[in-house]
Order: sequence, then C-alpha cells, then structure tokens
Amino acid sequence: MHETPKFFLLFLYVFLVFCTFAHVSTLLMERMREDLKATVAQILTRYLEANSHRKTPERYAILDAIYDIDGHFTLDELSDILCNKRRFPVSRATLYNTLRLFMEIRLVTRHRFQGQTKYEACYDNNSHSHQICTVCGTVTEIRSQQVNDAITHLRLHRFRRDGFTLYIYGICSSCQAKITRQRNITIQQKKHK
Repeated sequence: MHETPKFFLLFLYVFLVFCTFAHVSTLLMERMREDLKATVAQILTRYLEANSHRKTPERYAILDAIYDIDGHFTLDELSDILCNKRRFPVSRATLYNTLRLFMEIRLVTRHRFQGQTKYEACYDNNSHSHQICTVCGTVTEIRSQQVNDAITHLRLHRFRRDGFTLYIYGICSSCQAKITRQRNITIQQKKHK
C-alpha cells in the first residue's frame, strides 16, 4: 500500500488553513463594506431630513453603487453600473446633481486627472495621495505616513484642515521602460546607418 508523504499532508493542512483564512477575511471585508454603506446612508438620511430634501430611491441607489466601487470612477462608469449591473437607470442630470450633493456633504470627492473628471467615495479616506503618469494617465493611490505627518504638523494660518489630496505627477515604470526601449532602438538604428 502506498503511504501518503508527510509533506503532502502538511501542504494540504496549510492549504486548508489558508483557504479558511481567506474566506473569513473576505467575509470580514464584506461586513466592513456593508457597515460603511449603512453609515454613509445614515449620514445622507440625516442631511436630507435636516435640510428638508426628499429621500429618493435614486439617491440611495447611487450612494450604494458608489460605495461598492473600489477606487476612482467617471460619471459614465457609474451610469453604466447603475443601468447595466443594477438595472436602475438614472438620468445624467440626476447623477450629476446627486454627486454634487454627495460632494457637499463629503461622501464623495472629485478629482481632475489630466483633463478627465473622476470621483471617489471618501467617507473613510479624506486624506490621501495619488501618483499620476503624464504619459499614459494611470492613476495610483498611494499611502504615505510621512506625507500624512507632514500635513498634520503643517502650521496653517486661520484655517481648519479637514483632509487633503496630493497629486504627484511623473512617469510610471511601464512608460519609463517603453521610452527606454524606444530610445535604445533609435540608438541602434543610428549605429547601423
């Protein structure tokens, strides 16, 4: 009879532990997202009631969709999600006005990246930085404790800081590699002439 190697059993055990951890981690992340969505919905409700605005299903559907998106999105991308994935089409005017309302109550922030307007859920992330490639337009969110500390300790005159967004422009590694390859090809072509 063939005996199962011990390393295989160890591998199987580690694999099962990893799968269990990954599943629990996913469940925790989903729970945290749902808690966050409930919190921002409560903020919206309180604001609408305090300002005698209507509590429309469109506003709540848009808010829910926004807080399901990871990262930045355009107005068109949000419209596509609502219309095609959620089967809840809303007019462009409703989207625009609702996003403006959400920016007013600081549930959404607007960015202008190289001529393109993008939005982002910001309730739990009022302070962050972006690196933006000026060649391909790729936007990457970065976290830097050094930048946070510098902004926190910055002395401002007669101004209460609520948060910040920092844009760092440059060339990403992929574009740098393409530029270098193209430069090397050009140099090689000149040598052969």
